[in-house]
Amino acid sequence: MAEFLPAFKKQFFYYKSLINKSLEQLSDEQILFRTDKSTNSIAIILNHLAGNMLSRWTNFRTEDGEKEGRNRDEEFEENFGTIEELKEKWNRAWQVVENELSQISEENMNDIVYIRNGGHTILEAFFRQSNHLAYHTGQIVHQAKLLEKENFKTLSIAKGKSNDFNNKKFGKGRSKRHFTNDVK
Repeated sequence: MAEFLPAFKKQFFYYKSLINKSLEQLSDEQILFRTDKSTNSIAIILNHLAGNMLSRWTNFRTEDGEKEGRNRDEEFEENFGTIEELKEKWNRAWQVVENELSQISEENMNDIVYIRNGGHTILEAFFRQSNHLAYHTGQIVHQAKLLEKENFKTLSIAKGKSNDFNNKKFGKGRSKRHFTNDVK
């Protein structure tokens, strides 16, 4: 359990880096692009993630994760202002996450927190939040690849480079390390 919290933080912030690296490759128009009214743009997904994290992580241990002032349905509307304002909201949400994570320790991982009145241990809430973030990270990265096509700079092992990647990994020898330690 002592190693879980640092590993969780690394994994959680890895998803943030994948999203940020995808956003860096896109124009504002691409971030706003929707194939039709029934789909979500990257901007809408980002707005939803920021709204979700602000709700879940603000006063994480003392208030229900579904804040009274949150309007989840509005997160799926194009009402977030400019892309720059949306990115500020995104970064503000991550600042709240960082602040709250700094207060979590091995000793309080089994404390109960609530989301819509449903009790979760902090550990369970972490898994719930991480899975939600991973789900939407995949959507954003996939959509960014579709928009940038062959110009998209891969965020993983490049096609045709698996052997090179594996040789480099196996060349280091065995050691205990989180896979994100080697991510640029």
